[in-house]
Amino acid sequence: MTIKLGIFDSGIGGFTVLKSLLLKREGVDVIYLADTKRNPYGEKNRKEIRLIAAEISNWFKGKDLDALLIACNTTNACALDILRKELAVPSFDLINSVAMDVTSDRVAVLATSSTVNSLSYKKTIKSYVENVEVFQQACPEFVPEIEKFPLDSERINLLSEIYLKPILDKNIKEIILGCSHYPLIYEILKNKLPKNIKIIDPSIAMINSLNNYFPKSGNPSYEEGSYDNVEFYTTSNIDEFSLKVKNWLGISKEINLVSLRTDT
Repeated sequence: MTIKLGIFDSGIGGFTVLKSLLLKREGVDVIYLADTKRNPYGEKNRKEIRLIAAEISNWFKGKDLDALLIACNTTNACALDILRKELAVPSFDLINSVAMDVTSDRVAVLATSSTVNSLSYKKTIKSYVENVEVFQQACPEFVPEIEKFPLDSERINLLSEIYLKPILDKNIKEIILGCSHYPLIYEILKNKLPKNIKIIDPSIAMINSLNNYFPKSGNPSYEEGSYDNVEFYTTSNIDEFSLKVKNWLGISKEINLVSLRTDT
């Protein structure tokens, strides 16, 4: 059985979710929406994020989805209720999915400012794990830097040191990459962390939740560079997004320009 899935993010962060999906699942058709016109979401206020969520829901309504994969942690944290209510299809989110995978009593979350301010990760993890300490670190400059092409590795390294220092003083055991963009710089972060600290990518937990809901009929048939079953949509600058798709996914694909009705 083939299922039709929507994935959305403010930009390229959702590529981490897309890769996890294709590595773990066969029989899927995917519509990927990148709201690049309003990227980044992470420094917007809650009201703005909820308006954007309503517009995204409206855009996906005509796409006959079987489920939605919420690749944007900020929208997940601030507007999950809107997405679930408006679309009326199963919606899989990063925060609830990964909270069930926490196994230690001292956890850190790297996230955008809006996600941190929502306390969504902290509250959700504490609802699943008893006696857990959750430390949050806002990383406001990560997404704008990761979205740049080419990537400025020197700048990312510097920011990593700045953002990791406060939480490394907390004797943490696990660190959650609480923005879908952050796994794209996994190796940089890994090299700055002690080997005993486990790095958790929420996209893996979310795809496991999807597979539990929609039982798989076989092993994934994904091969590196095969995205024939994926349609890409962006809200601005097709050429720039096409370059990012080629850089991060290694493919050349038709990119469709769309409008989400209003600007924020």
